[in-house]
Amino acid sequence: MARTDLIDPDNTAPEWARTWASALQGGSGPRYLRLVDFIECAVAEGTLTPGERVPAQRALAALLGVDLTTITRGFNEARRRALIEARGPLGTFIAAPRAALERRVDLSMNIPPPPAGIDTDALLREGLSRLLLRSDADLLMTYHIGGGSAADCATGAKWLEPMLGKIDPARIMVCSGAQAALAALILAFTGPGDTVLSEPLVYPGLPHAVAQLGRRLETVATDADGMLPDALEAACRLHDLDGPHGARLLYLNPTLQNPTARTMPEARRRAILAVAARCGLRIVEDDPYWRFAPDAPPPLARLAPAQVCYLSTLSKTLSPGLRTAFLALPDAASHVRALAALRTFSLMAAPLTNALALQWIEDGTAAHIFAGVRAEAQARQRMAAQTLGPATGENAGIHLWYALPSYWQARELAATASTEGLAVAPSTAFEPGAGAAGNTASAANAIRISLGATVERTRLQAALRRLSTLLASDRSASAQVLV
Repeated sequence: MARTDLIDPDNTAPEWARTWASALQGGSGPRYLRLVDFIECAVAEGTLTPGERVPAQRALAALLGVDLTTITRGFNEARRRALIEARGPLGTFIAAPRAALERRVDLSMNIPPPPAGIDTDALLREGLSRLLLRSDADLLMTYHIGGGSAADCATGAKWLEPMLGKIDPARIMVCSGAQAALAALILAFTGPGDTVLSEPLVYPGLPHAVAQLGRRLETVATDADGMLPDALEAACRLHDLDGPHGARLLYLNPTLQNPTARTMPEARRRAILAVAARCGLRIVEDDPYWRFAPDAPPPLARLAPAQVCYLSTLSKTLSPGLRTAFLALPDAASHVRALAALRTFSLMAAPLTNALALQWIEDGTAAHIFAGVRAEAQARQRMAAQTLGPATGENAGIHLWYALPSYWQARELAATASTEGLAVAPSTAFEPGAGAAGNTASAANAIRISLGATVERTRLQAALRRLSTLLASDRSASAQVLV
């Protein structure tokens, strides 16, 4: 039973004991971080409010049955995150939010959130120490084999096994990020003036790479399940392989698609594969979010490995700082072509961070980190749903797609949000232009809200509340100053 006299000697607020007694229940990871997570969640939910006094460290340690060091470490981390503040002899209190005085809150950059219950600083220190003990520092600071060594590729195959099953490591390439791999595939399997096909709303890095490499991008119509097979076949007829702008490559992001958060069902995947086979299309499957999706269908590359180049990056599951991506090619010939193209602009993945990423995969740390990232992403998705209401697509992964009310246009909403310290991505940022067979760019009126770039959950909660207020404000009848 909780000792309320330890928390509040005057016995004027015994409810504190009941509140704080649950601080270490549930969750995983170090107890001091679970304490910090409790404070952060309680503040976000309003259970603890700014100005409330925090229990004395010794009293809280006694209540929770842990040593004083655990509480001290937790309080230090909570202070670092601006969750609590010391007021000298008066004690420690829940801090007032500082969002109004801080830099803008970034809801536009799609990166994974900090993993729940995991001390990332400690993992980095331990990981690098172990890496230096087991490796020659000189080897980590010199040139390495482009595309990865045999051991590197075997580790890549291990990481891809949940998605693709057992795969020959000789089919794997290790790349310095997904964008480099994507550019290499375009360079390897298309020629100048050739056409790349995609959905109307697409990851912005694709049209940029296509344009820089002198290719053409054409879009294919979709419905709620993704790309339409009939529309794809029509696009292939329009851009026949023997014509001046033949369609040779199809880009798809079928699971928790960026930006729409839509997942293509298995039946639609099989129908698209059948059309691509008839039309001689090679498919690039960009699949960074598969591990986040509940009951995700098998990747296209698992259904038809001879047709698909499969790309998976650690930037969306662990951290963009690792800059490691894995590319599974259909066969030896395509591997040779893709590797030759990659080496024209990216000789190798950065040896130090790449070695750390591969070590983490081998020793299970990567899976542990991802479990924390997924747990945090799920918590943030729930927070967003409670604050903003239902979004389009699945409530999973690190972003959501939010259809706007009729009185807001996506560009205007993004510009107005910017003046209020919020960065969101309008649907127009994902529209590459005129589509195949006369289809115009998507008429979607929506924003992508990314949930990972804001480290502190309390800041994210405050930002979502501000965005909710903005979305509910019908400004169509009043003049706006947009910047």
